Amino acid sequence: MSRQYFGTDGIRGKVGEQPITPDFVLKLGWAAGRALAESIKASGGRNQILIGKDTRISGYMFESALEAGLINAGIDVGLLGPMPTPAIAYLTRTFQATAGIVISASHNPYYDNGIKFFSRQGTKLSDEIELAIEAEIDKPMVTTDGKLGKAIRISDAAGRYVEFCKGTMPWGFSLQGMTIVLDCANGATYHVAPAVFQELGAKVISIAVEPDGLNINRGCGSTHPEMLRDKVVETGADLGIAFDGDGDRVLFVDGHGDVIDGDELLYIIAAHRAAGEHGCNGVVGTLMSNFGFELALKDMGVPFVRAKVGDRYVIEAMKKNQWLLGGESSGHIVCSDVTTTGDGIVAALQVLLAVVEQGKTLHELKNGMKKLPQTMINVRRNRQIDLAENQPIQKAIAAAETAMDGRGRVLLRPSGTEPVIRVMAEGEDSQLVSELAQELAQVVEKEVA
Repeated sequence: MSRQYFGTDGIRGKVGEQPITPDFVLKLGWAAGRALAESIKASGGRNQILIGKDTRISGYMFESALEAGLINAGIDVGLLGPMPTPAIAYLTRTFQATAGIVISASHNPYYDNGIKFFSRQGTKLSDEIELAIEAEIDKPMVTTDGKLGKAIRISDAAGRYVEFCKGTMPWGFSLQGMTIVLDCANGATYHVAPAVFQELGAKVISIAVEPDGLNINRGCGSTHPEMLRDKVVETGADLGIAFDGDGDRVLFVDGHGDVIDGDELLYIIAAHRAAGEHGCNGVVGTLMSNFGFELALKDMGVPFVRAKVGDRYVIEAMKKNQWLLGGESSGHIVCSDVTTTGDGIVAALQVLLAVVEQGKTLHELKNGMKKLPQTMINVRRNRQIDLAENQPIQKAIAAAETAMDGRGRVLLRPSGTEPVIRVMAEGEDSQLVSELAQELAQVVEKEVA
């Protein structure tokens, strides 16, 4: 069966447009309660679902709607308030709750919102449960015959998560003497991230920590690192760290003002582990991971595979290969030996562990990997074609890969949100990369006209 509402990362859209409306979210809460009640009966688990949210203004509305729907289905609710997405995954595990629900649209503007779920283990829900929830949505909503649920507010949620983040570091780890600028995107990390880094000994300069419901991700955070870069240079800080609106992504700025993306951060973590006692058994990237990252891992003897874009696919590949590291160039990094999902604060601490233990600056560590020049061209698609079966396109791809001679790559990928095909080439020779991307785009344009 195909999903009607759930995408690869929950349900997301513009507030006020289906399905991101109060009436649908009320029904979604009821449907989730009904579907998850079966797993409660089967496991004898705790009859409680946790709800957390980021700082966008519509979160109040959807929190109330979910709460009412779940209570109507006989489920007890634990309200966490504004909390990072990975914190909700962690707290769902530690409370042994039936599930966790996040109200967030991640790095999107305030006028979008979404709903995503975590299982009792702090992982994404299975396809079977998502389909079961969708099946319940299509039924008329009724009040449970048995006891209605109750709601409580979990007042110490933030403190619990701060202690968890600090606890991922080795005993005695300290950031004493380091000055760090934190950009919290006016989002869900605004009240927890500064506490984590301050309590570990750093001098923290915080920006974008005054959410008003409308300014989440606006000109700040990991999608807009310019403000962070300026602040690092202005203050002479050692480095800067930027999170996105719900705290599952992270980017850095080094002391020189250079932006360090997810590929480079993953490289730093992997290189540090590879040099350590336990080594690094492999890393999962995505189709969009820079080829320079792949080459750097190859030079270290660390295996690397690419998954489809999306944390769901990265985590699936990590489990399949039994590897502990994976992530995306956007800064969504998963360290599965530490936590179950992408966590911006935890990933940042893993990077800082490399900085502290190797006694080098972030700038020095990231220079071990050379990002290759990349050219991306969007070709408007007027008709659907099968890229893999189109002979002129496949012939052009083969010619481009021959020209790269193993030191670069090309990628053609239909957009999931726009009627375009993304044509990308990357390699050591920037001029060759640009020429090959343009030649490929011309062939694609002719075939989809």
